[in-house]
Amino acid sequence: MSTTLHESAAATPPTAAPRSPAAADARYDTLVATLRDIAAEHPDVVLASSLAAEDMVLTHAIFANDIPIEIFTLDTGRLNPETLGMIDTITAHYGKAIRVVRPDPAAVEQYVTEHGPNAFYESVPLRKACCEIRKVVPLRGALAGHSAWITGQRREQAVTRGELPDREHDPVFGLEKYNPLVLWTQDDVWQTLRRLGVPTNPLHDRGYPSIGCEPCTRAIRPGEDLRAGRWWWESSDSKECGLHAGNVSATPVSVVEFSKRSG
Repeated sequence: MSTTLHESAAATPPTAAPRSPAAADARYDTLVATLRDIAAEHPDVVLASSLAAEDMVLTHAIFANDIPIEIFTLDTGRLNPETLGMIDTITAHYGKAIRVVRPDPAAVEQYVTEHGPNAFYESVPLRKACCEIRKVVPLRGALAGHSAWITGQRREQAVTRGELPDREHDPVFGLEKYNPLVLWTQDDVWQTLRRLGVPTNPLHDRGYPSIGCEPCTRAIRPGEDLRAGRWWWESSDSKECGLHAGNVSATPVSVVEFSKRSG
């Protein structure tokens, strides 16, 4: 079946506050305490930020409370302008900069020359090869020499994250990995963002709960899960890019027919 891109009003961030202000404050205070504990145990820990909602909760907790955790983001070269704009927005809001990590231009050029700029639509292996060059290899370099890293992953986000722990040993990059928002719901995330006045990616207001590279991300439809807009032409059990490869189940991957687009 063909898939068309569109924005969905039903996919906009929730407006209801699901918990009392006191409960929301307690949840946030616990997060701050957890991040302090992680930084104390791993003075070299880093946060890898996608510049999306969950990572903005973590960014605010770190910067607003002067927790000594470095924050970096991956500029893949295919991000939406709105996502790239968040880098300057963060600096302006907090007076602190995040580090930007980019892929090897030669590796990107070789992939495009051999396969084309949008070859990731053609097969799972080609999509994963693109993610490897633009995301996984740069992340590996950013994590080199560190003993731990932090992510904004939540169990609610996707079937590949249903058993996600709050702390694990990362077999892909060989260090400790923390997921302090693992039990947070989407409502929890947005209640905190709104209560604390945290800047957010404008794409969220256009129906993008999960944000990645522009050609591989769309707004979700009513009833779809929160990561349905990521690599939407693939089955749900393959929707990891390699940054969190340990989440992917052993279930064989199927690919949905896709109407290719030029450009």
